[in-house]
Amino acid sequence: MTEVTSEVFGDLPLNGEIVEKFLLKSDLAKVEIISLGCIITALETKGRDGKFSDIVLGFDRLEGYINKHPYLGAVVGRVANRIAKGKFTVEGKEYSLAINNGPNSLHGGIKGFDKAVWIPEMLPNGVRFFRISPDGEEGYPGELKVWVTYTLNGGELTINYRAQSNKTTPVNLTNHAYFNLAGQGSHNIYDHEVSIEADSYLPVDDTMIPTGEVASVQDTCFDLRKPVELGGHLQKFQLGGFDHNFCLTQSKEPQFCARVCYPPSGRVMEVYTTQPGIQFYTGNSLDGTLKGKGGSVYLKHSGFCLETQNWPDAVNQSHFPDALLRLGEEYKHTTLFKFSVA
Repeated sequence: MTEVTSEVFGDLPLNGEIVEKFLLKSDLAKVEIISLGCIITALETKGRDGKFSDIVLGFDRLEGYINKHPYLGAVVGRVANRIAKGKFTVEGKEYSLAINNGPNSLHGGIKGFDKAVWIPEMLPNGVRFFRISPDGEEGYPGELKVWVTYTLNGGELTINYRAQSNKTTPVNLTNHAYFNLAGQGSHNIYDHEVSIEADSYLPVDDTMIPTGEVASVQDTCFDLRKPVELGGHLQKFQLGGFDHNFCLTQSKEPQFCARVCYPPSGRVMEVYTTQPGIQFYTGNSLDGTLKGKGGSVYLKHSGFCLETQNWPDAVNQSHFPDALLRLGEEYKHTTLFKFSVA
C-alpha cells in the first residue's frame, strides 16, 4: 500500500509559478518529488537497524534547485548526456544546440527539462508529470510531448518515460539522482560495493565524447561484473572517478544491470532498465561549493549516479543504438530502483 500526498514546495521568484511536492510513502521507502524538473528531493530507505535514512543529495528549499547545481535528482533531456560540439544532422538538416560543457552540449542545453515546471497528476501509487517541449526548444526539432511517471511499490521505485514528437528528433531521458547509501550528508562513497552487469563500455576522448570504440571491460578498471569496494578500486587503478557509459543488452522488459551495497547499514540498491546503457558517475565535479540538506557540504565523491540511458552522442554515431524518435512512434523506457537490506 502506497500513500500519496502533496503540498506546496514554493514558488518561482520570476513568475510566481507554484512548485508542488509529492510524497510517496510505503512501509519500506519514502520518496519526495517536486514538479520542477521532476526532481527527487528525498528518498528514504531502511537500514539493517530498521531506521529510515535519506540516501539522495539535494536541498532543503526550492531556492537550492533554482540556483545552479549539477542536476541533483532531476530528469534531464531532451537528450541526456553529451552531444559532440552541440551539432547533429537529422533528415539532411543540421541542428545547433547550446554549448554548455566544454565544446559540447550536455543534458538538454541551457534550459533543459530539469529547469521546467511540469504538470502533475496524482496516481493511486505515485505521480505522473507532463510537459510539452516546443518545436525549436534549445535548438531541437519537433514539438515533443513527454510523460514521466514515478510509482512506489514496497521498496521498488519505478520511473517510466514516454514521449511523442511531430518531427524526427533525438530523445534520451534519464534521472540524475546522486545516491549515498550511508545517508545524505556522509562525506564519501568509498566504502560502497558496486557491480555493473556489462561486458563492454565506451572509451571517451578528453572532452568526454565517446571515441566510437565499444571496448571490452575484461582486464580493465571498468570490469565491475563482480562487486568492488569503490575506494579501494579507485586507488588500485589511480582513477579520479568514473563518468562512463556501460553497455547493456537492451530489452522490452527491465533487466538487472547494477547493484550497490553499503555494508555498514546493509542498504542495497539494484537497478533494472530497458535502456541500452547506464552512465556510472561518481560525483567528480562536486567540489565543496554546494551546501545541501541540513548544511551538508557536497565534496568530490560524496554521491554516485547510475543514469540509465541511450549511449552518449548516439545521434552522431551510426553504429550506436538509434537515438531518433519519429512521427507516429513512441519513446518508451522504464527504470526500476529496488531497495532492500542485506
